[in-house]
Amino acid sequence: MRLAVLFSSGKDSTFTLHYYLSQGWDVACLLTLLPKNQDSYMFQAPLKALVEAQAEALGLPVLFQETAGIEEKELEELKLLLGRAKEGYGVEGVAVGALASDYQHVRINHACHALGLKTYAPLWHKDPLQLLRELVDAGYDIRMTRVAAMGLDDGWLGKRLTEKDLLLLEKLRDSFGFHPGGEGGEYETIALDGPLFKKRLEIEYEKKMESAERGELAITAVRLAGK
Repeated sequence: MRLAVLFSSGKDSTFTLHYYLSQGWDVACLLTLLPKNQDSYMFQAPLKALVEAQAEALGLPVLFQETAGIEEKELEELKLLLGRAKEGYGVEGVAVGALASDYQHVRINHACHALGLKTYAPLWHKDPLQLLRELVDAGYDIRMTRVAAMGLDDGWLGKRLTEKDLLLLEKLRDSFGFHPGGEGGEYETIALDGPLFKKRLEIEYEKKMESAERGELAITAVRLAGK
Protein backbone atom coordinates (compact mmCIF):
# COMPACT_ATOMS: atom_id res chain seq x y z
CA MET A 1 0.00 0.00 0.00
CA ARG A 2 1.44 3.33 -1.10
CA LEU A 3 0.51 5.98 1.47
CA ALA A 4 0.38 9.71 1.92
CA VAL A 5 0.40 11.05 5.48
CA LEU A 6 -1.58 14.12 6.50
CA PHE A 7 1.09 16.12 8.30
CA SER A 8 0.61 19.15 10.53
CA SER A 9 4.13 19.17 12.04
CA GLY A 10 3.07 17.96 15.51
CA LYS A 11 3.11 14.86 17.67
CA ASP A 12 0.12 13.02 16.18
CA SER A 13 1.14 13.21 12.54
CA THR A 14 4.77 12.48 13.49
CA PHE A 15 3.70 9.37 15.37
CA THR A 16 1.54 8.29 12.42
CA LEU A 17 4.50 8.64 10.05
CA HIS A 18 6.75 6.83 12.52
CA TYR A 19 4.25 3.99 12.84
CA TYR A 20 3.92 3.26 9.14
CA LEU A 21 7.58 3.65 8.24
CA SER A 22 8.58 1.38 11.14
CA GLN A 23 6.11 -1.20 9.79
CA GLY A 24 7.74 -1.04 6.36
CA TRP A 25 4.92 0.73 4.50
CA ASP A 26 5.69 2.79 1.41
CA VAL A 27 5.11 6.42 2.41
CA ALA A 28 5.24 8.47 -0.79
CA CYS A 29 4.65 12.00 0.50
CA LEU A 30 3.39 14.29 3.22
CA LEU A 31 0.21 16.35 2.80
CA THR A 32 -0.23 19.64 4.63
CA LEU A 33 -3.20 22.00 4.61
CA LEU A 34 -2.60 25.65 5.37
CA PRO A 35 -5.80 27.20 6.81
CA LYS A 36 -6.18 30.93 6.40
CA ASN A 37 -8.66 30.76 9.26
CA GLN A 38 -6.94 29.97 12.58
CA ASP A 39 -10.26 28.54 13.78
CA SER A 40 -10.46 25.93 11.02
CA TYR A 41 -12.96 23.17 11.80
CA MET A 42 -10.59 20.35 10.89
CA PHE A 43 -6.98 21.47 10.60
CA GLN A 44 -4.23 23.14 12.61
CA ALA A 45 -2.40 26.04 10.98
CA PRO A 46 1.25 24.97 10.78
CA LEU A 47 4.06 27.29 9.76
CA LYS A 48 4.88 26.47 6.13
CA ALA A 49 8.62 27.06 6.52
CA LEU A 50 8.68 24.66 9.47
CA VAL A 51 6.89 21.90 7.55
CA GLU A 52 9.22 22.42 4.57
CA ALA A 53 12.22 22.00 6.88
CA GLN A 54 10.69 18.92 8.52
CA ALA A 55 10.01 17.34 5.12
CA GLU A 56 13.61 17.97 4.05
CA ALA A 57 14.91 16.54 7.31
CA LEU A 58 12.69 13.48 6.85
CA GLY A 59 13.67 13.06 3.20
CA LEU A 60 10.07 13.15 1.97
CA PRO A 61 8.27 15.41 -0.51
CA VAL A 62 5.42 17.53 0.83
CA LEU A 63 2.36 18.84 -0.98
CA PHE A 64 0.66 21.98 0.35
CA GLN A 65 -2.91 23.13 -0.12
CA GLU A 66 -4.25 26.44 1.12
CA THR A 67 -7.71 26.28 2.62
CA ALA A 68 -10.08 29.02 3.68
CA GLY A 69 -10.79 27.05 6.85
CA ILE A 70 -14.52 27.38 6.21
CA GLU A 71 -16.56 24.30 7.09
CA GLU A 72 -17.80 23.22 3.66
CA LYS A 73 -15.01 24.68 1.55
CA GLU A 74 -12.22 22.96 3.43
CA LEU A 75 -13.61 19.54 2.55
CA GLU A 76 -13.40 20.36 -1.16
CA GLU A 77 -9.91 21.79 -0.68
CA LEU A 78 -8.88 18.58 1.08
CA LYS A 79 -10.13 16.61 -1.93
CA LEU A 80 -7.98 18.76 -4.21
CA LEU A 81 -4.91 17.91 -2.14
CA LEU A 82 -5.74 14.21 -2.04
CA GLY A 83 -6.31 14.20 -5.79
CA ARG A 84 -2.89 15.74 -6.38
CA ALA A 85 -1.27 13.06 -4.21
CA LYS A 86 -3.11 10.28 -6.03
CA GLU A 87 -2.20 11.59 -9.47
CA GLY A 88 1.34 12.74 -8.71
CA TYR A 89 2.54 9.98 -6.38
CA GLY A 90 0.19 7.07 -7.07
CA VAL A 91 -0.98 6.88 -3.47
CA GLU A 92 -3.65 4.34 -2.63
CA GLY A 93 -4.36 5.38 0.93
CA VAL A 94 -4.05 8.26 3.37
CA ALA A 95 -2.93 7.99 6.99
CA VAL A 96 -4.17 10.54 9.50
CA GLY A 97 -3.24 11.29 13.10
CA ALA A 98 -6.81 11.66 14.34
CA LEU A 99 -7.13 10.81 18.03
CA ALA A 100 -10.71 11.43 19.07
CA SER A 101 -12.42 13.92 16.74
CA ASP A 102 -15.37 12.16 15.10
CA TYR A 103 -16.00 15.29 13.03
CA GLN A 104 -12.51 15.24 11.53
CA HIS A 105 -12.40 11.45 11.13
CA VAL A 106 -15.75 11.18 9.33
CA ARG A 107 -15.04 14.02 6.92
CA ILE A 108 -11.57 12.78 6.00
CA ASN A 109 -13.06 9.33 5.40
CA HIS A 110 -15.67 10.92 3.15
CA ALA A 111 -13.07 12.83 1.12
CA CYS A 112 -10.89 9.73 0.68
CA HIS A 113 -13.85 7.53 -0.26
CA ALA A 114 -14.87 10.01 -2.96
CA LEU A 115 -11.44 9.57 -4.57
CA GLY A 116 -11.20 5.81 -4.10
CA LEU A 117 -8.56 6.08 -1.38
CA LYS A 118 -8.38 4.03 1.81
CA THR A 119 -8.11 5.83 5.14
CA TYR A 120 -5.93 4.73 8.04
CA ALA A 121 -6.02 6.19 11.56
CA PRO A 122 -3.55 4.25 13.73
CA LEU A 123 -3.98 6.57 16.73
CA TRP A 124 -7.78 6.43 16.87
CA HIS A 125 -8.75 6.34 20.56
CA LYS A 126 -5.15 5.65 21.56
CA ASP A 127 -4.23 6.83 25.06
CA PRO A 128 -2.74 10.29 24.35
CA LEU A 129 -0.26 10.19 27.21
CA GLN A 130 0.94 6.77 26.12
CA LEU A 131 1.41 8.17 22.61
CA LEU A 132 3.57 10.98 23.99
CA ARG A 133 5.56 8.55 26.12
CA GLU A 134 6.28 6.34 23.12
CA LEU A 135 7.51 9.33 21.14
CA VAL A 136 9.68 10.62 23.99
CA ASP A 137 11.06 7.14 24.71
CA ALA A 138 11.88 6.71 21.00
CA GLY A 139 13.95 9.89 21.09
CA TYR A 140 11.66 12.42 19.45
CA ASP A 141 12.08 16.09 20.31
CA ILE A 142 8.49 17.24 20.88
CA ARG A 143 7.71 20.79 21.99
CA MET A 144 4.55 22.73 22.73
CA THR A 145 3.94 25.71 20.47
CA ARG A 146 0.61 26.84 21.88
CA VAL A 147 -1.11 26.57 25.26
CA ALA A 148 -4.69 27.39 26.12
CA ALA A 149 -5.74 25.58 29.29
CA MET A 150 -5.67 26.11 33.03
CA GLY A 151 -2.46 24.59 34.36
CA LEU A 152 -0.43 25.20 31.20
CA ASP A 153 1.67 28.36 31.35
CA ASP A 154 4.54 29.84 29.33
CA GLY A 155 6.97 27.43 30.94
CA TRP A 156 5.64 24.71 28.67
CA LEU A 157 6.28 26.64 25.48
CA GLY A 158 9.40 25.73 23.52
CA LYS A 159 10.85 23.18 25.96
CA ARG A 160 11.60 19.62 24.91
CA LEU A 161 9.15 17.28 26.61
CA THR A 162 10.61 14.66 28.93
CA GLU A 163 9.13 11.78 30.91
CA LYS A 164 9.09 14.07 33.95
CA ASP A 165 6.99 16.59 32.00
CA LEU A 166 4.55 13.88 30.99
CA LEU A 167 4.05 12.85 34.62
CA LEU A 168 3.32 16.49 35.44
CA LEU A 169 0.98 16.78 32.45
CA GLU A 170 -0.94 13.78 33.77
CA LYS A 171 -1.29 15.42 37.20
CA LEU A 172 -2.45 18.68 35.62
CA ARG A 173 -4.99 16.73 33.55
CA ASP A 174 -6.39 15.22 36.73
CA SER A 175 -6.49 18.61 38.47
CA PHE A 176 -7.94 20.74 35.67
CA GLY A 177 -9.77 18.24 33.48
CA PHE A 178 -8.30 19.12 30.10
CA HIS A 179 -7.71 16.61 27.31
CA PRO A 180 -4.11 15.35 27.71
CA GLY A 181 -3.75 15.03 23.95
CA GLY A 182 -4.76 18.63 23.30
CA GLU A 183 -7.84 17.55 21.34
CA GLY A 184 -9.81 20.51 22.66
CA GLY A 185 -7.14 23.00 21.60
CA GLU A 186 -5.46 22.91 25.02
CA TYR A 187 -2.07 22.79 23.36
CA GLU A 188 -0.29 22.21 20.04
CA THR A 189 3.10 20.69 19.34
CA ILE A 190 5.92 20.41 16.82
CA ALA A 191 8.56 17.73 16.26
CA LEU A 192 12.12 18.97 15.77
CA ASP A 193 14.08 15.72 15.73
CA GLY A 194 13.78 11.98 16.10
CA PRO A 195 14.82 8.62 14.68
CA LEU A 196 13.24 9.37 11.29
CA PHE A 197 14.99 12.72 10.93
CA LYS A 198 18.17 12.80 8.86
CA LYS A 199 18.81 16.31 10.21
CA ARG A 200 17.51 18.09 13.28
CA LEU A 201 15.62 21.37 13.26
CA GLU A 202 16.70 24.40 15.24
CA ILE A 203 14.28 27.25 15.82
CA GLU A 204 14.37 30.80 17.10
CA TYR A 205 11.22 32.14 18.71
CA GLU A 206 9.51 34.58 20.98
CA LYS A 207 6.86 33.69 23.53
CA LYS A 208 3.68 35.69 23.12
CA MET A 209 1.19 35.31 25.97
CA GLU A 210 -2.35 36.68 25.90
CA SER A 211 -2.83 35.67 29.52
CA ALA A 212 -1.11 33.52 32.14
CA GLU A 213 -2.44 30.33 30.53
CA ARG A 214 -2.90 31.24 26.87
CA GLY A 215 -0.14 31.96 24.40
CA GLU A 216 2.10 30.67 21.66
CA LEU A 217 5.60 30.50 20.23
CA ALA A 218 6.16 33.01 17.46
CA ILE A 219 8.79 31.15 15.45
CA THR A 220 11.08 33.67 13.76
CA ALA A 221 13.67 31.35 12.19
CA VAL A 222 13.99 27.69 11.23
CA ARG A 223 17.21 25.99 10.16
CA LEU A 224 18.51 22.47 9.66
CA ALA A 225 21.56 21.19 11.53
CA GLY A 226 23.59 18.00 11.52
CA LYS A 227 23.01 15.24 14.04
